[in-house]
Amino acid sequence: MTMAQADLSTLIKHVLDDIRVEYKDEFDRNFERQAFFTEAWQRRKSPTRPGGAILIDTGALRRSFNVTTSANAIEFSYSKEYAAIHNEGGTIKVTERMKHYFWHKYYEAQGGFGRKKNGERRNDKRTRQLSTVAEFWKYMALKKVGSEIKIPRRQFVGYSPIVEQTVRQIIEESLTDYFENFEIITK
Repeated sequence: MTMAQADLSTLIKHVLDDIRVEYKDEFDRNFERQAFFTEAWQRRKSPTRPGGAILIDTGALRRSFNVTTSANAIEFSYSKEYAAIHNEGGTIKVTERMKHYFWHKYYEAQGGFGRKKNGERRNDKRTRQLSTVAEFWKYMALKKVGSEIKIPRRQFVGYSPIVEQTVRQIIEESLTDYFENFEIITK
């Protein structure tokens, strides 16, 4: 390998590393923006976490994002199997296991109701909110096995003109730096 080839492969490695770091930061910021750059995510319809951040319950999806580079490529991956359905949207079929989970959440929500001394439910804000949450889980639990739940597209990774512009900028800056420090040696 000649010196010029070594310099070129080092340049490509640095460019890919810069793009990897920038991508990781930008795609992570999509969770903060609750949008794919400027395209806002659809608000949630369920009352389970009103006003809560979209796609961030435990933060596991956000933390599962990984970016790796090879000699000439950048690869994005997620360790969570449900990442693709949220990123691309689609439908999922209700399973028996899901129904058990929905019933569990229903009973869990009902157990949190505030009660008066005589056992009746309180009519305070928290109890009304829990009542709405319990009704949502009951509705989900009563769905038939095999019925479909529509998951809206909430893209957080992928192509965007903003991404393309950033990649071009990184490449141009790297090439400019390279040629500013380039020396021609004659013998």
